[in-house]
This record gives sequence, C-alpha cells and structure tokens, in this order.
Amino acid sequence: MNMSKVHTQTTLEQAFLAHFHMAPELSVRAPGRVNLIGEHTDYNQGYVLPCVIPYFTYVACAKRNDHEVHALALDFKGETDRFALDRDISAHPSQPWSNYLRGMVQVMQQAGQQFGGMNIAIAGNVPLGAGLSSSAAFEVALGRALQQLYALPVDAVRIAQWGQATENQFVGCQCGIMDQMVCAVGEAHSALLLDCGDLSVEHIPIPEDLALIIVHSGVKRGLVDSAYNMRREQCESVAEFFGQTSLRTVSMQQLQAQEHALPALAYRRARHVLSENARVLAFAQALRQHDLSSMGVLMAQSHESMRADFEITTPEVDQLVTALQKLIGPQGGARMTGGGFGGCCVGLLKRECLAQVIAALPEHYQAPDGQPLRIFTMGA
Repeated sequence: MNMSKVHTQTTLEQAFLAHFHMAPELSVRAPGRVNLIGEHTDYNQGYVLPCVIPYFTYVACAKRNDHEVHALALDFKGETDRFALDRDISAHPSQPWSNYLRGMVQVMQQAGQQFGGMNIAIAGNVPLGAGLSSSAAFEVALGRALQQLYALPVDAVRIAQWGQATENQFVGCQCGIMDQMVCAVGEAHSALLLDCGDLSVEHIPIPEDLALIIVHSGVKRGLVDSAYNMRREQCESVAEFFGQTSLRTVSMQQLQAQEHALPALAYRRARHVLSENARVLAFAQALRQHDLSSMGVLMAQSHESMRADFEITTPEVDQLVTALQKLIGPQGGARMTGGGFGGCCVGLLKRECLAQVIAALPEHYQAPDGQPLRIFTMGA
C-alpha cells in the first residue's frame, strides 16, 4: 500500500470537506518504519530492531448515520471505495489500496468490535514501493481512527495484531508482526527492540550524533507476488523438522548438527534466521554502547546473509549497499532493509558525514530507471 504524492494532514482535511461536504470529526496518523537489522525473523518469533521514520499515513474520518464506509484515497488520483458493514466484505478487484481498508474493517468486526459507518479520507507521504511499511502505517492509522471515532476498548498492540491479520488473511502476504508493532508503539529517535515471541519491547535511544540514510534502489518491491511467502514456508518446514512451532526454539548447534538431514536450501534459510537473531541482540548492545564500528560490521554480516542464505537481495540492491558501505567507511554501515526483492537500503553513520555521503552517492550508484536517487534521512 503506497502513496504517490505528498499531502499534509491539513490538505487531507480540506479534501475531506470538499468531497464529503462536512468536516472530519478527527484526524490521526501513523508513521512508516525502517528496519535497522533483523530481516525475516519476525514471523519466526525472533528479534527485530526497527525504528519509526518521519513519514506518515494520515486518516481523516467522521461517523455516518448508516452502516456504510465511504472512502477517498487522495493520493491515488482521488479514487473512491464504498462498501456496507452489514454485508460480506470482499476484496476490491481493481483497487489494491482499498483492500487494506476492507481487510482491517473485516478483521476488527470478526474480533467482536462494534462500530458504525464512516466517511474516511486517506493520504500520506510514506515512500512508494520502498519497504518502509506504508501498508502497516495505513492499517495502524485505520485502527486508531476507528478506535477513537467509536471509543473502542483496544490498545496499540491489539491494533498492530489486527493489522498483521489484515495482511495475512485478506491481502495475502504472510508477514510477521514487526511492521505493525513499530508503527503502533515506536517512539521518535529510538530503535524498538521487539521480541516477536512475546511482543515485549525495549526502546533504545539513537544517539544524537548519528544519522540514518535511506536510499531507494529504484527496484519496486511486491511482497505478495514475490517469494516472500515461500521463504516463510521454508522456515516453517525446518521448524517442523525439529518438532517446533517456530525457529525461535531451535539453536544454531541443533541446526548445524542436522545439516546433512535437511535440504540444502532449507538449511540456508534457517541459518540466516538464527544468525540474524543473534545479530539483532548484538546490534542492540552495540547501540546502547554507542559502538558504531560494531554496528557496521553486523549490518554487513546481515546483508551478506540475506544475499547468500536467504536470497532476497537483487543485483541493484547489492550494488547500492556496496556503494554505501564504501562511502560510510568503518564508522557505520549499510544493508538492505525491508522484506527484500528490491526497495530500500539503510545506512547508519556519523551525522557530520551525512552530507558528504549524499553528495558522492550518485557517482557510485545509478537507479536502473535512470531517475535521480530517492534519498531519505533521519538525524540530519
């Protein structure tokens, strides 16, 4: 779920008034996210370390007197959707963005939440096709809007779980809980160490002298149509081999001892997950200690594992990461971020070096479509 233009909360509210001929009762937002380390570990009940980014999905809404939902997607050329709450809610055949709305509403209904109709307008500036969780931001913003509009007795974690269920059950992407959790409970200027097994969290401050650079590879991602779901099935097959419900309860020693008994591909998939879990915990400790050099090493190891063992990078992404690693040097690092198969790469570096890296990057990497690089920063 992605937005194509930049709109503010103010312009969204103005569009709501023009379209529905009434002012919204409330407006809410939810941020996108970038994952510092911990890829494809969440649905394996492992550890992740994402952080929110200052890009948002906005939702403006108001109650209706009937049982219908009328929606306006401001950034999708003003496309609209309309469906009834007291009838079966099916996927929209030609507007993928509306399936996140329909799915979230259906999941919340199935969870026993009672609410009526609403007018709703959606816009945002979470970058398109970048692996920065525009869909999760949309789901969390929708959950917040319904919760506040109808005073539903739910918390942020429950909204995140409903967002994941929307992806799994309605949209068709078998994602884990990371994206929705960080969009729901993440804090600015902090990384979120999330245990996806019990959903416990720790907010780890990002030092003020550090910056993040997020660069789009120019390769658009498509998780539902990609091999994302296949990777999950491969991981689950290894967990089943060990008689476990997830790889979280399988040790690296156990895995290595059974290498000969497992298909080579499945073994490599599991090796990535188990080694990535260890890297997340080591990275969190390095972040607490402000050990930028160790964080860079761990990011490089993570990317290599994604490239060789999990096979979710692309040649363009690998080239971009190599360029970022070279420009950043030993005090920091870079890796692919997001589900894979395109999208963005993330770099961590000293804030004082950020401008120099941005200026030099176009000489080392060009997007395959020939367009200027799309670069987003935090801590600049």
